Amino acid sequence: MKRLAIGIDIGGQSTKCGVVTRDGIILAQSVITSLIDNFDEYLRVLTYTINELTDKTSHIGTPMGIGIGAPNANRIDGTIRFAPNLRWARDAQGNPTIVYLADRLEAETGLHVRITNDANAAARGERIYGIAKGLDDFIMITLGTGVGSGIISNKRLVYGHDGFAGELGHVCVERGGRQCNCGLRGCLETYASATGVARTAREFLERDRGESSLRKLDPEKITSKDIYNAARQGDQMAKDIFIYTGRILGQALADFVKFSSPQAIVLFGGLTKSREFFHDAMVQAMNDNLLQVWKNKIEIRYSSLKESDAAILGASSMVW
Repeated sequence: MKRLAIGIDIGGQSTKCGVVTRDGIILAQSVITSLIDNFDEYLRVLTYTINELTDKTSHIGTPMGIGIGAPNANRIDGTIRFAPNLRWARDAQGNPTIVYLADRLEAETGLHVRITNDANAAARGERIYGIAKGLDDFIMITLGTGVGSGIISNKRLVYGHDGFAGELGHVCVERGGRQCNCGLRGCLETYASATGVARTAREFLERDRGESSLRKLDPEKITSKDIYNAARQGDQMAKDIFIYTGRILGQALADFVKFSSPQAIVLFGGLTKSREFFHDAMVQAMNDNLLQVWKNKIEIRYSSLKESDAAILGASSMVW
C-alpha cells in the first residue's frame, strides 16, 4: 500500500481537493464551493469530501496527512487570518476574522494538517512538478479572484518572521486608487485579478461612448470571461481593457524584480487564459520600468500544470 497525501487548494469561489502520491500523481480529486457563509458548514462539507476521496483511493494507499493552500494562511499557527475573499472566514458582523482551520480539520479527520498561503503552495507545486522545475529563484503570481504571490529565493520560500511575507497582490499600484477588500486602496489585486478586470470594464463603459458588444451586458454582472470572449471576437474595447491590465501588471512585476532578482516570473490562474491579449503590454511595461541590469533578462513563464493542480500538488508536498 502506498503512502498518500491530501492536497487542498482553497480559493474565493471554489475549493479543490486531491489525493496525491509522493511522485505527484493526483489519483482522485473533487471540487466544492467556497461560497459558504458559515465556517462550521464549510468544515462539514470539506471533511465529507476528504473522507469520500480517501474511501475512493483506499485500495491504493492511506493518506499520511493534509496540506492546504489558502488565502491569508499562516503556516506557523495553522490559522487563516483576515482573508477578505473567504465568506466563511468572517465573524457574525461580516468582518474577516481569524479561523483555526488546521486544528479544527485535524480534529475532524484525525490527520495532521499543514497550511500555507495558496500562492506559496502553487510555487512549491511549480518548482517540484511544473514549469519552474530547476529554478532556485522565481516569483509565482496567481491571477484569479484575487492576486497572490509566492517567492522562492535561493531554493526556499520566503515567509518572513510571521509567515505572511510576499503579499504582492496588496502592493499599492495607484495611490488613492480602487478600494480593495483588504481595506487598503490601489492594491494590484483591484486591477490585475479577474474581478479587477471586470471593474476596469465598468470604468471603460462609463467614460467611453464607443461601440462595444460589452454594452449589451449588465455592467454589474460583467466577468473577465465575458471580456475575454469579446476580445476574441475582435471587440476593441475588450482588447484595450486587457492592454490596460497588462501595463499595470507589468509595472508591478518590474518592482517585484528589483527586490528579489528572480530568474523568472511564473504566472498562474484563470486570468492567464487571456494572456494573448495582455502578455505583450505586460512584458513591455515590465522592461520599460527595469534597471538596465535586468532589462529583457527576466523570463515570463506560464504554469504548465492543469488548472489548480499546481496548488494541490504544492500543498500535498508539505505532508512529506
